[in-house]
Amino acid sequence: MKKLVLGILAHVDAGKTTLSEALLYRSGAIRKLGRVDHADAFLDTDAIERERGITVFSKQAVFSLGDTQVTLLDTPGHVDFSTEAERTLRVLDCAVLVISGTDGVQGHTRTLWKLLERYAVPTILFVNKMDLAGADRAQVMESLKQRLSPGCVDFGAAEDTLYEEAAACDEAAIEQYFETGTLTDGLIGQMVGKRKLFPCFFGAALKLEGVEELMEGLERFAPVPDYGSEFGARVFKITRDSQGNRLTYLKVTGGALRTKEVLRGGGENPWEEKADQLRLYSGTKFRPVDCAEAGSVVAVTGLTQTRPGDGLGFEGPWTAPMLEPVLTYQVLLPEGTDPHTALLKLRQLEEEDPQLHILWNEGARQIAIELMGEVQQEILQRLVRDRFGLEIGFGSGSILYRETIENRVEGIGHFEPLRHYAEVHLVLEPAPRGSGLHFASVVPEDELDRNWQRLILTHLMEKDHLGVLTGSPITDMKITLAAGKAHLKHTEGGDFRQATYRAVRQGLMSAKSVLLEPWYEFRLELPTEQLGRAISDLQRMNGETEPPETIGEETILTGSAPVAQMRNYAREVTAYTRGRGRLSMVLAGYRPCAEAEQVIKALGYDPERDVENTADSVFCGHGAGYNVKWQEVPAMAHLQSVLRPAVEDKPKEANTSRRPSSYEGTVAQDKELQAIFERTYGPVKNRSFQPPRSAAVSTELEKRSVPDRTPQKEYLLVDGYNIIFAWEELKRIARDNLDAARKALCDLLCNYQGYRKCEVIAVFDAYRVKGNPGSVEKYHNIHVVYTKEAETADAYIERTTYELGRKYRVKVATSDGPEQLIILGHGALRLSASNFREEVERVEGQITQVLARNNQNNKTGAVRAALEKAQKGEKA
Repeated sequence: MKKLVLGILAHVDAGKTTLSEALLYRSGAIRKLGRVDHADAFLDTDAIERERGITVFSKQAVFSLGDTQVTLLDTPGHVDFSTEAERTLRVLDCAVLVISGTDGVQGHTRTLWKLLERYAVPTILFVNKMDLAGADRAQVMESLKQRLSPGCVDFGAAEDTLYEEAAACDEAAIEQYFETGTLTDGLIGQMVGKRKLFPCFFGAALKLEGVEELMEGLERFAPVPDYGSEFGARVFKITRDSQGNRLTYLKVTGGALRTKEVLRGGGENPWEEKADQLRLYSGTKFRPVDCAEAGSVVAVTGLTQTRPGDGLGFEGPWTAPMLEPVLTYQVLLPEGTDPHTALLKLRQLEEEDPQLHILWNEGARQIAIELMGEVQQEILQRLVRDRFGLEIGFGSGSILYRETIENRVEGIGHFEPLRHYAEVHLVLEPAPRGSGLHFASVVPEDELDRNWQRLILTHLMEKDHLGVLTGSPITDMKITLAAGKAHLKHTEGGDFRQATYRAVRQGLMSAKSVLLEPWYEFRLELPTEQLGRAISDLQRMNGETEPPETIGEETILTGSAPVAQMRNYAREVTAYTRGRGRLSMVLAGYRPCAEAEQVIKALGYDPERDVENTADSVFCGHGAGYNVKWQEVPAMAHLQSVLRPAVEDKPKEANTSRRPSSYEGTVAQDKELQAIFERTYGPVKNRSFQPPRSAAVSTELEKRSVPDRTPQKEYLLVDGYNIIFAWEELKRIARDNLDAARKALCDLLCNYQGYRKCEVIAVFDAYRVKGNPGSVEKYHNIHVVYTKEAETADAYIERTTYELGRKYRVKVATSDGPEQLIILGHGALRLSASNFREEVERVEGQITQVLARNNQNNKTGAVRAALEKAQKGEKA
């Protein structure tokens, strides 16, 4: 029997749980149709959910759809519990996104759509509440196409219209439609699976209208995965049953899981535990099973080390979540309560919901907790009271800030007390806003063993590294391990932890830091006469608004504003509109703080007094370790600085940082870089190595050289996005359409390869795409590579340069600074973005001249042929 894991998602009050109830009832899984407002819905099993009429915890139920066993996962719709919904998304095969026919696409709907896109979940839409006044089918479809995707197609339309609109979403579908006038279910299912097509169904779940059509659509078009025989599983939830047994909810993604089987996990901290019992839940009831095959979602008892996000078997860990709390509250305990005892109890809840982030201040003996909003705060109070019998309160709350940097710097950490040794050099550089933290290594394994490198990367990922402005977590950076050193006898694993932590902080102290604050994306619906007041308020908050949209007597205002300004605005809206206004908000990411100086001063954080996050290093002298202040560490480091040549030749002033000049491809720069490389890593061995040259010098030397053997095949690797954003004309195109910019670059490279007779490989980052296996495509005469998940273009180019450089001549077109040393070590020639542009323009000019000569020759030949023909005619 085929297996499908189906998720139901929606903005709160769109009718998601009602639709889940209708699907279970129509499939025969339940005999009685429950209702949310009657507090008897099958999947609202918790007393808190039944009282409030909202879904707080994700639930599952099992029903049959033809020859497919469907595991239905109902997720929370309220924005305060969206982290629970995000965890569930990662195990879905397909999702149904419920839209309210009267409210349309709301703020949280857009957030859910972005999450579905991020995790590449095939999606079918159900527009609910179409029986209510104000629900306009055509208007809703237009909104779906504009605000979600042009691939949204009404599957209740006439067949000709349906097939025509669906075919427009894919080239293969267009061909089939032109040939046959129809589309097969198989092709439609493939388009749904690739997220090119999003079937839309309409109805009213409460009255069971449109539910049969939706079920038929799921049966025909929902993509059912093919699973491999090798065991794999993904953990997505931790809970406890009524007896207090710990339950690990996981989806089996390959092979099978059997009772009493030993499971292993933990990565750097491995563990082994036995799966005591496998439970197949449906609502509050479960049945034990002896074996869970691939595609099954089961709760496992007996596991104590698992965490949401763990991969078992061949599954690796998943990426960091997109949704994060933006508010932190002090937990107020009843008088006489031991804070350590309360902390242990709250840690149980953090285990179930990692996004709670329980924080312990040892000095003040206080507990703080990160939350999404007030509703989650109220639910948490109730949960703690019911489970632990503890009445807690919360302080007023404060904003969760983040920090990043503006410039590229090197951070150095050295840890050498007696009989210990480790040194780490990290390159910290800013990354695009909202991209989070990314870690990489460019250190050759003959310089630092792979095990040490993996350990350093683990230490980079294992904790929240704090910034130096306010002590807030850092984000939006790429941190690259550029150099490291261990001692054969004295290095232990903990030494690299200390050196790594200190290197991060030393780099942050040297950098120009930026304070970031969270922003909300809002949707404000209010009476038209109150519009002026609302716009004035939002301007005062430094918010940004779109042009208002008026519908009848109501006006809709959308935009974004800082969380610090908007967090209590919902109460004001209720007051001045006398309850007629509605404000919905979702996190829109982080931006530079407008009042950074005031915030930094108010928080009063001193990075040099934070002994738990020190930037200083420990060196050894006269048989004992001694502390060295962070400003003096570069001058005393045992390894040469990666970004600054010969630190000892030019003393570094305290509290300053210099951004290294960008690589321009000059001969002087190339000689300097080669000297740095050889001082740092030693001379290049086992490979004929030519010093890198600028484009002009390389071309001139190539003309003069007379090879004494068959010329080597030449490869050109192009860092696609680096070139796009370095060339102004491509950068302008990318602002409007990144696909168009990629195509324009690839067209130029096709011409370049055709004229220069080299093999061109264009490499583009696709490492943030969840589950992306990577791809190599042929575009005309060149190869285009999209890197796999967790592999950057830098890493691909470095690896490929190393492999190809053994046999062939290799050039790399990039201006990425950290990549330069690695390319040098692999014996490749480098072209900066500016020099590569000059070479491409020179080739384009030569192509134009050749075409002009050919055109002239063709014209001359045509004239001669015409004259000869005329002469023959005269003679005849």
